[in-house]
Amino acid sequence: MSVIPQPTLSVFEFNFVGYLRTWRGSVLSSFVLPVLFVIGFGLSVGTLVNASGKLSIPYIAFVVPGMIASTAMQIAFGEATFPVAAKFIWMKTYFAQIAAPLRVGDILWGDMLFMLFRAVSTTTVFLLITSFFGGVQSWWGLLTIPICALIAIAISAPVYAVAAKIENTSYFAFMQRFVVIPMSLFAGVYFSVSRLPGWLHPLVYVSPLYHGVELCRNATTVNHGNLLDNAGHVAYLGLWAAVGLWFALRQFRRRLSD
Repeated sequence: MSVIPQPTLSVFEFNFVGYLRTWRGSVLSSFVLPVLFVIGFGLSVGTLVNASGKLSIPYIAFVVPGMIASTAMQIAFGEATFPVAAKFIWMKTYFAQIAAPLRVGDILWGDMLFMLFRAVSTTTVFLLITSFFGGVQSWWGLLTIPICALIAIAISAPVYAVAAKIENTSYFAFMQRFVVIPMSLFAGVYFSVSRLPGWLHPLVYVSPLYHGVELCRNATTVNHGNLLDNAGHVAYLGLWAAVGLWFALRQFRRRLSD
């Protein structure tokens, strides 16, 4: 017997079958470009960083876990914005699904299950390829797979709530420019947060990506960090996921009951 309810799996299957027709269009952005970027950036710029002797590990081992976490965030955000808005505003897919014997929870969980498939499959390939270039120093790096799943839920859940509420998708461009990009740049992906001005640190610590980057880096490097700190990072991401899911489910119910 499946752990996941059949109605939820049916929604996942609907998304997955559609993806089988369009997956070639996402290969370059989801798999090839991030890997080429991290290899080129990690090996070229990494040579200069390693020569400075300011990092205790090779730069590629520093930047790879950050890029993996950032990739999970980007995919989660992408799957929770225009695809969700389209099913409400243009294609009306959700309204057709709620008219069938499906509940709101089945629709939301099925959609999120597909989002998790996209995030986890992409980051797993990313992890595998970069490990051949010295980007992963420990077998504990396999923990980045469930970590990325948690990052994806924590990021996407509140965005699902926003996508279910709005009628104007221009909000997504605003969120991309003023939330997602700053998180990518200042969450410790490419350089240590300690290099930032002190007044920026509280803003960094609020970012869920920072906690995801720390978890991924602690998993893939030989220094696995403090157990209590790691538990705190997991708890913080879990809080984002739980609150975001509550808002998303609430907003889906309101929109689909109109």
